[in-house]
Order: sequence, then structure tokens, then C-alpha cells
Amino acid sequence: MSSRYVPLGPFTNTATGDLGEKRDTMLVNQLLLRDKVGQHFERGICLPGKGHNYGLPNEVRFYTAVDALRAWPDTRKTTKDKPDKKKRLGRNFMALNRAAVSAGMVTAPENYDYRTTHDIRLKHAPDILHQTTKFPPGMAFGLPPRPSTPMFDLLEHKYQDKWIEKMYIARKADEAKHSRKKVSNYETRTNLLRTYQNPVDPVPLWQMPRFASNAKPHLQTFRSSRDRENAKTHFELDSVSRKGVFGQGVYEKAQN
Repeated sequence: MSSRYVPLGPFTNTATGDLGEKRDTMLVNQLLLRDKVGQHFERGICLPGKGHNYGLPNEVRFYTAVDALRAWPDTRKTTKDKPDKKKRLGRNFMALNRAAVSAGMVTAPENYDYRTTHDIRLKHAPDILHQTTKFPPGMAFGLPPRPSTPMFDLLEHKYQDKWIEKMYIARKADEAKHSRKKVSNYETRTNLLRTYQNPVDPVPLWQMPRFASNAKPHLQTFRSSRDRENAKTHFELDSVSRKGVFGQGVYEKAQN
């Protein structure tokens, strides 16, 4: 059985196909088109017709060729020009507000009603010519050129020597600022206690004057005063382990 070949039409790759409803917009609408095997997408924007002009429209000019032939009108204003009396100037709202407050109208509706019945216009002020600044003929604008690099100073390390000298002067100034005046030493109680003090004999015990010269011992059992002091020292050490008020009793037992 032989198959019949159906030629491909322009609506074959649309959503409806060759059997459905056909409209020319289907060939442009990307949502209704189907992908073609082995071909790229055909997407673009339709350009306007032949009568379309691209770009922005030209600005409207108020002066025509006739005005050019008659010479262009001078739009600059000078102080000699007199104001046009027929031209009505704008309203002076500051003066209207002051007059409304003076009349006792402070709210917005009252102020609006006052403006409908009263009118104060601005006073004409003379125009002032635009003054242009005149510069001398030999004047040059802009920044001055950068000076050339002093190569001789760089080779001699002159900038380094200047920096070292500057830091030395700053350090000397800092030391002179924080230096304190030397104060002579003065004696305090601590210094006096730390110094060496010569030994002084202790003050003898008080006794009656009549016994100071007459009441003397008849016997001297110690050979010398040094032996006497040694015996006294030994007695004081030995009295620690003895009983009694003066430490002359029997020896005490060791206590744990």
C-alpha cells in the first residue's frame, strides 16, 4: 500500500496544524508556533511601514524665514527699556497673607475668600544688565605645571638628611618639655632610719642619790665586767626552762 505525500505548508508548525483554523497572526505569534527540527528560532520585531520616520521630532521654531529677512528681534533687555503698562504683573502673595492676618482671617478657607475679593500686585523692579567679568589679556587659566624632580637632591639623599635633622630637633624639644628640674635631696624619716646610727649607752635605772655612791658591793666575784655580762646572758637564757617568777626554780618537763 503506497502512502500519499502531503506537502508541508506554512501552518504545519503552528498549534492547530494544517487541518485546524488558519489565521495570518499564527505565523507571527510565538506562543502558537512549534519548534522546527534542525532549524533556529525565527523571532524578531515587525518594523513599521514605509511612512514611519525614526528619531525625535524637531522642536517648534517661533521664528520663520520671513522673520530672518526682517532681521531677528533683539530679545536682550536693557535698563532703558520701559515696562509695559498694559502687561499685568503677578500677585504678591506675601502682602496678601499679611493683609489677611491683619483683617483677622487665619484659616485657609478665610484666606482663600480674602484673596478672591482683594488683589495686590508685585511692583515692577528695573532689570539689571548681566555684568561680565573682564580678565586681563595675559591671564592663563588652570593649574600651574608640576616642577621638575630635583635629581641631584635625590642622589645625595638630601631628603633623608632633612628628615633625620627634623626628627632630632623634635626629640630634643620633647625631652626639654618633659624634663624636670633637679631638686636637692632632703632628709625624711625613712632616710634617717636607714642611715647608720652610732650606738648610745642606755640610760641607767633610777636610784636614790645616797645609794648611788655609798651602796656598793664589798665583794667582786667576777674577774672582769665581761665575765659578769656573759654570766648574766647565760642566766637569762637558762631561766626560760626553769620555774618561778624570776626563772630560778627547777627545770620544767618538755611539753608536746
